[in-house]
Amino acid sequence: MNRNDILRRIRYIFDFSNSDMIAIFEQAGQQMSRVQVIDLLRKDDDPACKKCTDTDMAAFLNGLINHKRGKKEGAQPESEQTLTNNAILKKLEIAVNFQADDMVRVLSLAGLRISKHELSAFFRKPGHKHYRECKDQVLRNFLKGLQLELRPGTDNNSSDPWGKGPGKK
Repeated sequence: MNRNDILRRIRYIFDFSNSDMIAIFEQAGQQMSRVQVIDLLRKDDDPACKKCTDTDMAAFLNGLINHKRGKKEGAQPESEQTLTNNAILKKLEIAVNFQADDMVRVLSLAGLRISKHELSAFFRKPGHKHYRECKDQVLRNFLKGLQLELRPGTDNNSSDPWGKGPGKK
């Protein structure tokens, strides 16, 4: 899944302003200007759109965890150089403080039925015999379910809420 799309979806789900986005990046120790954030949030077909790297996404998600749960004492985790869908799903789970039941409920809101056992396979280490790669469809459905849970007034069939660029905030 495109990192810029994930960033736009998370922004929409939590209704973050540009200032909020900058502050979240800063919570992970990454300085971003308003222009840089806006360029990351632009539609993919916009020539001024800047590609969101795995490091940028990891920094944002680490900042989101700090923003939602509070900063941990001591050294902050460094942003990963490569980020898988499994890691993104795990960081989102931590940020919103969900348990397995919450994850299953949110996925079912988006129409994806999954058991706790299937879900736990996404959070195992890659070498584990029960490890399962989180495909784009699972991550997309989790984000959709999270939107339905946290922004209940939004409609599944509304005109593409994800393509709304940086907005006016």
